[in-house]
Amino acid sequence: MTLSNLSLYTVTALLILDTEGQRVLAKYYNPPHQSTPSTGIVNDLGVGQGGPGMGGLISLKEQKAFEKSVFEKIRRGGGEIHPLPPHLIITRTIVDLHFIIVGPLSSSNELMLNQTLSAFTDSVHLLLRGQIEKRNVLEGLDLVLLAADETVDDGVILETDAAAIAARVSRPKADTTDIVINEQTLMNAYTSFRDKVSQRIQQL
Repeated sequence: MTLSNLSLYTVTALLILDTEGQRVLAKYYNPPHQSTPSTGIVNDLGVGQGGPGMGGLISLKEQKAFEKSVFEKIRRGGGEIHPLPPHLIITRTIVDLHFIIVGPLSSSNELMLNQTLSAFTDSVHLLLRGQIEKRNVLEGLDLVLLAADETVDDGVILETDAAAIAARVSRPKADTTDIVINEQTLMNAYTSFRDKVSQRIQQL
């Protein structure tokens, strides 16, 4: 077993492109506390070329060129799994969008990447109530971004259960309404308490 098989940093990017190859969402991952590409923990663990934090996809220009190459692979067909050295890309097309997960070609676990992409797309399906198309994704982009963050963080797969991801994203926030305590509320509470005590005494 090589060191690369032991690395948790398995996802290089999570993308959504439209039918013209234009970016709808793009998350490129780098491990925390990394000052320069190919250094730190990813180097120590031997993540390998094409992995998160290994360089080549740092600048916007590099990312755009990569997304163009990914779209060309998708456009040519040939299934959902595409080698694009030094990367491996797995795609899922839904209506007018391409959902894409990217990992290092040399060390990726295809089944795990595929399961992660399925979890992300299925969670988006749940959050958008089955209406997965570009217009709805853009309108609910905040939910989609949160779903991505609940699925992958810093290149590490966090969750592969779509229902759990959607539940975390859509969980209602705690009620932050201020409770005003003043003389009137105290009097009301006292009156209610007094009435209940009187009723209990009468029942004895």
